[in-house]
Formats: sequence, C-alpha cells, structure tokens
Amino acid sequence: MKTADYLKDLEKCVRCGSCKAYCPTYDEDGTEAMGARGRLALLREVSLQRLKPTPLLNDKIFSCILCGACSGLCPSGVDITEDIYYGRSILKQSDKTRRYLRFLTKFFSKNPNLNFKILQMFQFILLPYFTKKGFLPSNFKLSENTFKNGQQVYKPSKTRGRVAIFTGCSTNFLYPHLGKSLIDVLLEAGYEVIVPNGEVCCGVPLRTLGLEKEALELAKKNMRIFGKLKVEAVLSLCPTCILAIKEQYPKLIGKGIGNAMDISSFLLDKLDLHHLSLITKHPATVTYHDPCHLIYGLGIKNQPRELLEKIGVNVIEKRGEGCCGFGGLFSLSYRDISNSLLQKQTDKYLKTGANVIVTACPGCMMQLSKGVNKPVFHIIELIEEAYCGSDEV
Repeated sequence: MKTADYLKDLEKCVRCGSCKAYCPTYDEDGTEAMGARGRLALLREVSLQRLKPTPLLNDKIFSCILCGACSGLCPSGVDITEDIYYGRSILKQSDKTRRYLRFLTKFFSKNPNLNFKILQMFQFILLPYFTKKGFLPSNFKLSENTFKNGQQVYKPSKTRGRVAIFTGCSTNFLYPHLGKSLIDVLLEAGYEVIVPNGEVCCGVPLRTLGLEKEALELAKKNMRIFGKLKVEAVLSLCPTCILAIKEQYPKLIGKGIGNAMDISSFLLDKLDLHHLSLITKHPATVTYHDPCHLIYGLGIKNQPRELLEKIGVNVIEKRGEGCCGFGGLFSLSYRDISNSLLQKQTDKYLKTGANVIVTACPGCMMQLSKGVNKPVFHIIELIEEAYCGSDEV
C-alpha cells in the first residue's frame, strides 16, 4: 500500500461502527480504541500529524489480533486489515516495546533451520519454560525432523493430477506429521505432490510487527518459486499462509498465487468419500473450530463440515463463532487477552459434550490444546485416517 492510498482509505471511514460488531479485542475491552473504528481514527490522526506516537497509542494499534472479523463489514469499503498493517509499519520506529520481538522474528525468518536446530539443542530447558509461561501446551514435544528436506516430489502409482504444497513454518517445524498426512491423502487420491525447495515464511509474522519491507522480500521469493510451477493448485494446511499468498501478496507486490487453496475446498471436490467412515476406535462425534483467517479471510465455513460429515463424523456446533486468541505473535504480546479469548471458546466447546475438537489451523491447534484436556486434531488427520486407513491419529 502506498502512503497516498493509505490516507485515502482512512478518509473513507464514516465512523458507523459496523466494524466493531465481531471484534474480539473490543469484546474484551469495550473502550473505543480497542475496536477497529477507534484504531482507524487514531491512525488517521497520526497521519495528519495531529497526534504523536506514544507507547499507549502504539499499544492500541498493535493490540489488534488481525483476525479479519471486520473484513467485509465496512459499508465504505475500508480495507481495515491492510490499514492496520501499514499503520504499524509507520509506528514501528517509535514502538520500543516490541523491538526485541522484531529482532527475533527477522532473525528467524532469515535463518529458520538454524533456529530450529538451536531450539532442538536447548529444548529440555526452553520447552518447559515456554510451557510454564503458557506459550505452549503441556504435552507439546518438538519433532526430531522438519517436514521439508530440500525439494521433494512424490509420485502416485497412477497420476490424476499435480499439486504443490506451501508448507508454512508451523507445519514444517512444529507439526511435520500434518504434512505427511496431507501427502498420504494426495497420493492416495492420485496426485503427484511437489514440495519445492526455497520456500520462505509467508511474511505475516513480519507484517504484524510492522516489518513491511522484510515481508515484501519474502513474498517476492515465494512468488519466484511457486509462480513458475505448473500445478493444479497450491495447497496449505495453514489458512494464514493461504490468505497471505493468495490475497495479501497482490497488495504487497502486485501479484499473488491465484491457485492457492485451502485443503478442505480442494479435497471436498476431489476425493471419493461416499463409501468411507471414520475408524471406529475413535469417537465419531466432534466439535469444529473455525480458524479466523479461514472463515473471515477466505470465506470458508461449510466445506470443512461437509468433509467431516462425508467421512462419517457427526459435528456438534458450539454456540456462536469466535477467535481462540492465538493470532500468532499476538498470544505472546497480549497474553491476558489471548487467554481470556481462549477460555471463552473452550467453555463453549466443553458445553457441546464432544470428546474431540477439530480445526484446520496449526496455530489454533496449539492454542486450543492449552485450554482443554481433550484431543485437538487438524482436519487432515481425520481425513487421512478415513481415506488412507491410517492408525496414527
């Protein structure tokens, strides 16, 4: 976003307040500055030099969880999320609170494999600390290996089509077994799978901290890699990654990965699931959690539920939608709000009586696992179990 476009977009706000209807941070703290309308007003005053950045003002702008619940609610068409991103890029110089987090995030984005090895070396010290502080689930264990290992190509016995996987940092480093599950399902369905070498972070963690320039460079790298692949679709297990490479990249660098798809949307049309049912050793009654970037950013709600029903799962709905409070780096910077949002959602899930929680986001998996003493699965794990006969779930 250019500065002129940013200022023009802020001026379109008519202060109607529609954007506050589903704002999770406004629900937690009903002050005007904790809602989308208040944040836009603050950014406008800063841009007109009628307000100077202060620690308090910065805190209000960076406290947005960027869930996207306000997307599409503005009658004037203000691109609220992009305005928040751009506003943070302006405020980052004055924002000292998150300076170390910026340093660490930039370092990780440039050296992810090195950081993973360091974490492996010191995991017996670091993981208990992060668990005690509430950053990780109590049962979390670091995998011995990452999902990606250079360029990988998987070929089925009979090829029906060709797809690529945008792995994402969470799947690659924290939940590599999810990547394996996706490959097993795709191979069983007859798809050749490419996991290209050179993929970097989608850039969203950098953007949340105002590091637009660094995120832009990552976007260019990913476009160079995935833009030249001749595949039917680029799939990811992380809705945030899909939202970034499909919807945000055109705003950052003028083009995105147009055939990027959520796995539920892709698999619902491609798999023959009529004769399948979930393996009976696991309860076939679950409750489903909608990841914010999937339901708000990509508009996908029914597809995961239809997919679960087709593999013999009964989905019990909780009352109302809502954010789990993860929000990536938000859960580190605003733990009180994050934990409160988590508690609200877990209370709703417990009332359903379901023994299993299913979601479609690795980040939501991690967050929800901190709040409930119930199994939390990614939807691809149940699909693999039903479609491939896996017994690993």
